[in-house]
Amino acid sequence: MTENLRSALTLERTGARMGADRVALLAAVGRTGSISAAAREVGLSYKAAWDGVQAMNNVFATPLVTAAPGGRAGGGAQLTPAGENVIAAYAVIQDGLARVVAALDARIDLDPNDLLWSLMMKTSARNAYRATVTSVKESTVSAEVVMDIGGGQSLASVITGRSAAEMGLAPGVEVFALVKSSFVILAGGTEIGPLSVRNRLSGTVSARTDGPVNSEIVLDLGGEKTMAATITRDSAETLNLQPGDAATALIKSSHVILALP
Repeated sequence: MTENLRSALTLERTGARMGADRVALLAAVGRTGSISAAAREVGLSYKAAWDGVQAMNNVFATPLVTAAPGGRAGGGAQLTPAGENVIAAYAVIQDGLARVVAALDARIDLDPNDLLWSLMMKTSARNAYRATVTSVKESTVSAEVVMDIGGGQSLASVITGRSAAEMGLAPGVEVFALVKSSFVILAGGTEIGPLSVRNRLSGTVSARTDGPVNSEIVLDLGGEKTMAATITRDSAETLNLQPGDAATALIKSSHVILALP
């Protein structure tokens, strides 16, 4: 019973993934030269579109979009050659995939719901980075994996030794590093005293969104990389971080999750 089976392509290359919704946003940015105009075209809020652009720049080896935030009034944005290549490659592969799925549709005996569930896994982590392992320090129980995430920034993750072995982690291996925004601790400025937190990523506040209980603060880490932190509204008011302020994101190494592309 596979009459409703459709292809849903996720493009993967060198540790980066791209789905149809992100490609549509990317193409709209290229057509309009504006993230706010692209958001309207694809039916997203400005914040959702801006978050999508940041996420794409985080997980690809080189930025797909160069942009300056301009709020709802619009900010200039343009595709990089890498962004244009991703759109072109996606279109070619999507066309081929659709033909393959149409040809195989009548031959698939699996329950389509089970099949699609296996293919549509997503992560809820707000921060996802394409990263390259630079070192692995193993012990009998655990392993410390240090990665380059671009923009001159690195992340360290402590996982079990068994997981490191099963994933085949070694210098040069491409991985995804995932960090939930609620795991990120923020500190004002870049000069932080002694702390037990392993990861310290310094940057500049690029956006702050306040809610009744929590606030989301996004740091520009350089190299078109960003990190989002969800903290309490009270903490946000105490820190008084505003766009343009220097700040440091603190993340325990045990809170950095690794995944293979």
